[in-house]
Amino acid sequence: MAAAALESGFDAGTKFLKKLVRFIRGADTLSVAEKVYSIAAFLAIVTTFLLVMSVQSVRLQTTYRHLHASSAEAAIGVGRINALIYAVVMESRGIYMSADRNAAKQFADGLVRRNRELAEAAKSMEKHVGTNDAELFATFRQRIMQFIDFRQELVRRGLEISPAAAREWGDNDANRSLRNKLNGDLEALERIYRERASEADALANENRYAAAYLFALGLAALILAALNVVVMRNSVVGALADITQATDRIAQVDVKSEVPHLRRHDEIGRLARAVQNFRDAVARIFQLEELELGTAQARDAAMTERDKFNDKYQAKKWQLSAAINSMPQGLIMLDGKANVVAMNANYRKMYGLPETIQGGSSLQEILDHRVKSGLFSGDVAKYVAAVLDRIAKRQPTAYEIALNDGRVIKIYERPMDGGGWVSVQEDITEQRQRERMHERMERLLAIVVENVAEGIIAKDARNLRYLFINKAAEKQIGMSRAEIVGKTARELFSKETADLIEKRDQQLLAQQQQLEPMIDTVNNPIRGRRKVSWRRLQIGGAGEDSHIFVTMVEDLGTEMGAAA
Repeated sequence: MAAAALESGFDAGTKFLKKLVRFIRGADTLSVAEKVYSIAAFLAIVTTFLLVMSVQSVRLQTTYRHLHASSAEAAIGVGRINALIYAVVMESRGIYMSADRNAAKQFADGLVRRNRELAEAAKSMEKHVGTNDAELFATFRQRIMQFIDFRQELVRRGLEISPAAAREWGDNDANRSLRNKLNGDLEALERIYRERASEADALANENRYAAAYLFALGLAALILAALNVVVMRNSVVGALADITQATDRIAQVDVKSEVPHLRRHDEIGRLARAVQNFRDAVARIFQLEELELGTAQARDAAMTERDKFNDKYQAKKWQLSAAINSMPQGLIMLDGKANVVAMNANYRKMYGLPETIQGGSSLQEILDHRVKSGLFSGDVAKYVAAVLDRIAKRQPTAYEIALNDGRVIKIYERPMDGGGWVSVQEDITEQRQRERMHERMERLLAIVVENVAEGIIAKDARNLRYLFINKAAEKQIGMSRAEIVGKTARELFSKETADLIEKRDQQLLAQQQQLEPMIDTVNNPIRGRRKVSWRRLQIGGAGEDSHIFVTMVEDLGTEMGAAA
């Protein structure tokens, strides 16, 4: 049987090849299906080769991009680490050469910051580590950590002991040896990344050959596509166009026109004969269509009007649904009997309502569900009766309710035109929590400011009038808060003291803050000449209503009594 099947298949193939040769010579021996399948087979073969080469080209390109990108990013990382090591060394030298610990602090801060950047740079290089540099990078990472730990200890000694102690710790052979090893590691890593770049260049050369193959296969596919166009146009599309024109004539009630290609024996011929049968059928029913034309026109007009009305209804319904569902608050509409007309998704989410509760459900069903879910503990019947009473009175109202889960809901109720009720509900739990927290913070701040031993004075930066002083400042100045607030320094102090205060105000505007203590002697009209220490800062900026100066005052004299 296998031999018979093989022989049968061979005969069919031979027969098809003979028909194909006759077709190429100009005889119309192939059916439409055979023409389409033949071209599709050739296209499938070329496309398969094209797909294989495309996959190979993509693989080469992906590998090339990965190697190129990883080698480039790794090389940049090596350069960055090298620069950071140099920056750390420079900051260390700044600590060595500082006269005291205060002078060394700015270099210590810079060194700590560079240490963090160095650790981050080393960590970011880990994603580019491959099999050929894993062991080297592990050693390099360990030395980076040793370098960072060593410099952290140097900062600690420089700040807690002295710059000399930091120099003694950092300027030694062990430190230089570690740096030399790090330089060696960086050079070795650079060599590895250069080798990766060379591998990427080799892959780029291979990809050129793949591109050439792709071009050749694409050209072959283009030729087959052009051949397909020519064959389909001459054997199929042209004939179909002729039959289509005949069909158009029949559609225009030209039932006497001739149908072309009736003598062909392929699918086109069968289609032409089917069109001829259709033409004959159209001719037979033409008279019946004329009789029914009036009725059909009336029916079509009615259906069109119905469709327009339905479209308008659906559009309005969609617009209403989109509007209420886009609201950030929950919304529910009730009719005069407290049945649900509409509700949005936020209302459903607010109370966890199931999909079974839809338009047409009652308010009592919603409350029963809230009772089951623990969000309502009152009397359902009384609540529904109260809502019905408000609907009947048509009086808008607003109130808040606290749910059993701790949420606070603000409810606004309004009557609707034509009867019914609309309720907009908003979850204001976070708002109430923020208000309570803000009140607690204001009370806490007032208590702290009023009870600190240091005098605190606030002044409007726009007109230099005093806004606030605490109890300690009242005691230092020797005046009450009511006597000071709303006045300027020139209205309270002597010209010498007022000039000094205005000079300090201008300095504060230029410096933003003066947290280092300043020692001045002022002439207090109540306490006399006093030596005071003050620290100052400004809040806000020019053009802002909240632009103020804050002064923290300490009386250094033997008696209290100075202000700024």
